[in-house]
Amino acid sequence: DALADRYTIERELGSGGMATVYLAHDIRHDRNVALKVLKSDLAESLGRERFLREIRLAARLNHPHILSLHDSGDAVGFLYFVMPLMQGQTLRDRMREEGQLPIDVAVRLVQEIAEALDYAHRHDVVHRDIKPENILLHEGHALVADFGIGKAVVAAAASGATTLTQVGVTVGTPAYMSPEQAAGDEIDGRSDLFSLGCVMYEMLTGEAAFTGPTVQAIIAKRFHFSPPSVSVTRSTVPASVSRTIERLLERDPAGRIASGALVVAALREQDTSTPAQAARQTPRPAEQSVAVLPFANMSANVDDGYFA
Repeated sequence: DALADRYTIERELGSGGMATVYLAHDIRHDRNVALKVLKSDLAESLGRERFLREIRLAARLNHPHILSLHDSGDAVGFLYFVMPLMQGQTLRDRMREEGQLPIDVAVRLVQEIAEALDYAHRHDVVHRDIKPENILLHEGHALVADFGIGKAVVAAAASGATTLTQVGVTVGTPAYMSPEQAAGDEIDGRSDLFSLGCVMYEMLTGEAAFTGPTVQAIIAKRFHFSPPSVSVTRSTVPASVSRTIERLLERDPAGRIASGALVVAALREQDTSTPAQAARQTPRPAEQSVAVLPFANMSANVDDGYFA
């Protein structure tokens, strides 16, 4: 009712721990949109000002691989934001269909995601929940969705908002969470890049990098376990791609690739050999030469000169 003069709510599209998404019609611009309404308990904990401040920062992001924000606000206590309605799959949908993605497709999509993250990080926005469900595929290209409320949730939790704990709200997904995020430490853009490494690992192998019977086990595993190289599961993955994933999954942020731009640069290396082929290759000099040295026949029998 509060939005009736601006949006016609058609039906529910889906619901998660933080929000419910509706198909809506934007009356003013005559277009369908996705309208996401925060759960009431979460909205109460965040507070209107904190929510709108963080959404305002996310709305400033203008990049071809970031899903834009059209609108946001407070409608009689309901906090909401509005996004384009994308007709297509999520990366998760495609991974379920295909298992292992073609190598060239996976590398291209990761480059696009890394470009989006590099742009957001340079504008002081960390996503905090990079996972296949938050990567939309539009016309074959990646769009990173759900920038915005992660930082607000973390800030609310730090301020002692007990409602967040009561409703079980967390930021981040265990299978893709960086070690520093799982430990509750201060994070920066390198945390998103660890998550991107987990996504890429799964795209190429068809298996999650970190698994376990419980959430606690999955989180704990990243502190003492390094997943096998992607080349173990898929020998056709180029050596440079395998190395890039290993560098993204470094436990210590200081040893990780530092920016999305560097991820893109690493994946553009002209090394198409597989790890097995790279191991067999030996360095060769640019030029080869033969040295001809004079020998004297020191044999006692001059006829043995050939064998001497």
